[in-house]
Amino acid sequence: MHLDVNELISQYGYLALFIGCMAEGETFTLLGGVAAHQGLLHYGWVVVTAMAGGALGDTLLFLVGRRYGTALLKRFKHHQPQINRTNRLIRKRPVLLVIGVRFMYGMRLIGPVIIGASGLKLRKFLPLNLIGAALWATIFVTLGYLGGQIIAPWLAVLDHHIKQIFWVVLALALVWAVRIALKRRAAAQKAKNGND
Repeated sequence: MHLDVNELISQYGYLALFIGCMAEGETFTLLGGVAAHQGLLHYGWVVVTAMAGGALGDTLLFLVGRRYGTALLKRFKHHQPQINRTNRLIRKRPVLLVIGVRFMYGMRLIGPVIIGASGLKLRKFLPLNLIGAALWATIFVTLGYLGGQIIAPWLAVLDHHIKQIFWVVLALALVWAVRIALKRRAAAQKAKNGND
């Protein structure tokens, strides 16, 4: 049975896009834009789906921050300077931070948690989060759509060779797993001989 990547995208594209934008974001919005360029998905629905996924994901993280944020953020000792800087910014410019947090490198997931922990009201967060999600989705989907002219031919070549790539990756993974197993076995044998 031949697995057609284009068919999978056209069947499950919006669901995959929605879930991907809840968790991560830019990669999925760009690929959604490429799929829209190829005619597999509709550009407008890709923007709406990416916006909905991004807004819902950030709202859930905000709520986690409201409930567990203070205790959770104390665990990120290495990130305390960024957390403190974000807390100062949320007090000075909450509108700018809520709209822009998804554009800030390294803040995509932790940012909404910090905002939730700051005590910002949900009724203030929600409309600003929607505005930020709309801007973010429109920008990245459009970049993917415009970049589709460059990326689409490359994806077609990749689709053609996907089976070969899969088998090479699988073979490398098996060799790596066997190597690790042999190293562990040798270490266990050495430890056992040392205890005797």
